[in-house]
Amino acid sequence: QVQLVESGGGLVQAGGSLRLSCAASGRVFSINAMGWFRQPPGKQRELVATITNDGRTNYALSLKGRFTISRDNAKNTVYLQMNSLKAEDTAVYLCYAVVNSLAYWGQGTQVAVSS
Repeated sequence: QVQLVESGGGLVQAGGSLRLSCAASGRVFSINAMGWFRQPPGKQRELVATITNDGRTNYALSLKGRFTISRDNAKNTVYLQMNSLKAEDTAVYLCYAVVNSLAYWGQGTQVAVSS
């Protein structure tokens, strides 16, 4: 059994910053890609950023420069640093990871940005 547990969401004013964390736990033998997606209210889920186990990153073009993804392989954890937050960044942020060659999703953490 593998679990992804997110933390770090909350309410922040426009222009502020938040750092999300997602840790994989359980029977973890290998982790390949990890990443973050988000689902704004009333909209479809969309890519935020992904990172491979050797550190290659991929970002949604509209977010590159404000958001930074990183990971700590020793802790089985992926992070998302979000700066200069805007009201349109309000969404449920979901962690994603390929663990033991299977895809897993976290339950999501709410990020709300007030304007």
